[in-house]
Amino acid sequence: MRQDSRLSRMLHVLIHLGRYDGAMTSEMIAGMLGANPVVIRRTLAGLRDEGYVVSVKGHGGGWRLSRPLEELTLLDIYHAVGEPSIFAVGPAYDMPGCQIEQAVNATLKDVFNEAEELLRTRFADVTLADVAEGFPDPGQHGGKQCAS
Repeated sequence: MRQDSRLSRMLHVLIHLGRYDGAMTSEMIAGMLGANPVVIRRTLAGLRDEGYVVSVKGHGGGWRLSRPLEELTLLDIYHAVGEPSIFAVGPAYDMPGCQIEQAVNATLKDVFNEAEELLRTRFADVTLADVAEGFPDPGQHGGKQCAS
């Protein structure tokens, strides 16, 4: 199963936005991530709808954070990118009439629900500023962004 990297990628982008002096265009962000600008715009539009970023049109336009990194949690962004599945492992429904399969699935569902709740609780405790802590100020390395 392919991993969903939307959360990781948007956390990456938002931290750059929070540390960038000015607005970043979709093309700049796409180049940084090796992604399509249309996909970046679509994803950031969802974050804009939640009030986490703003888009500025015209010369010097692009994307900016609308809140400081200290006010954004991993859980906020997880919700904003559509709450992708946390686990690739899941129940099987090959033999729905089998009582053993039913018991296995019920147990797995309970365990996965508990684990997801623990992870969501932890996500709520971590801000983007916490993630960015310890990285040098962009001015300390020439203001350069990640290379594509």
